[in-house]
Amino acid sequence: MQPEVDTLTYCVLVPTYNNGPKIRPVLEKLSMYTDNVIVINDGATDDTPEILKEFPEFEILTHEVNQGKGVALRNGFDRAIELGYDYAITIDSDGQHDPDDLPKLLKAIGENPGAVIMGSRNMAQADVPSKSSFGNKFSNFWFWAETGISLPDTQTGYRAYPLEPISKKKWITSKFEFEIEVIVRLAWSNVQFVPVPVSVKYEEDRITHFRMVRDFARISVLNTFLVFLALIFFLPRLMIMRFSVKNSRKKIKEEFKKHKDSPGKMAFSVGLGLFFGIFPVWGFQMLVAFGIASVFKLNRIIVLFFSNISIPPMVPIIIFVSFLCGAPFVADPVRFEDFKHLNMDSIYEQLVQYVIGSVLFSVLAGGLGTLITYLILKPFKKG
Repeated sequence: MQPEVDTLTYCVLVPTYNNGPKIRPVLEKLSMYTDNVIVINDGATDDTPEILKEFPEFEILTHEVNQGKGVALRNGFDRAIELGYDYAITIDSDGQHDPDDLPKLLKAIGENPGAVIMGSRNMAQADVPSKSSFGNKFSNFWFWAETGISLPDTQTGYRAYPLEPISKKKWITSKFEFEIEVIVRLAWSNVQFVPVPVSVKYEEDRITHFRMVRDFARISVLNTFLVFLALIFFLPRLMIMRFSVKNSRKKIKEEFKKHKDSPGKMAFSVGLGLFFGIFPVWGFQMLVAFGIASVFKLNRIIVLFFSNISIPPMVPIIIFVSFLCGAPFVADPVRFEDFKHLNMDSIYEQLVQYVIGSVLFSVLAGGLGTLITYLILKPFKKG
């Protein structure tokens, strides 16, 4: 395996804290596959430092005092980036992960360059503690809520990270919750996630430094913060990022073809997107559209795509038509000849005209969009 493995620019990060009884077998097995190993000794007070001296081929980073798994991983990432690696594979030092699964992750990297590879454990097997199984389900739910991505195992420490997107970020967490922050924020950057089945072994004398009350509280606070950010910005933005990439016309056609909704429901998705793209809730169009689409179980991708009608090149046109639509309803309207002098102050002075007009324009655009889309889709549905 050594020549094959060494063709990939990757390293293995092993964060450890007082896992002396377990770490030696992990490092011995890793040495069978690669010398590109960075061990982060996070202030161990047991015999870990002496054990690490048995592996001079590995790089050792040492924290004088314990700083937390998050800091250990962050420092490991920084060192891996300094050394020019493209990927960092993380593995726990407590023996629950099998280094023999390393080739599976490497194969997945080769097939999915740039993706995060998640070593997915079988959490239903007999020796998995019930609290670990519950915690994993809890974590999976919140990851889905924050990113829209479903993964079978979001608590695994056996992961392969692409270092290029990691190098661009500043992190806010330092303990166990860092492993949540890093995958959520990479997902928000539209990084792909690929789960790969790996084995797991829970022993009765397993050493864990996870403190249920303290660390669960920290994770809960982080999830609350991430969900808030996801709802107000990242989820709508992410849906647009995933949709408005290359070949957007082709993607629109594919979305219409593959969806099983009726022509009326798909047409309503288009109309609702156009409506909220024009409706005067600037800065919140995609958020509101996403919420309404979820309530009515509409195609959220279609809704978000068409709500993006308020992109910068279209904004002057939307404002212009909104003022024209609102002109009959105010005493002293902004007229056509006034538009050459139009600025933010004059818009503010005639806000009533704009608001009335933009509401009417949004209803008109939404209605026409729904009708036209329905008329186009209806014959295909019959066929």
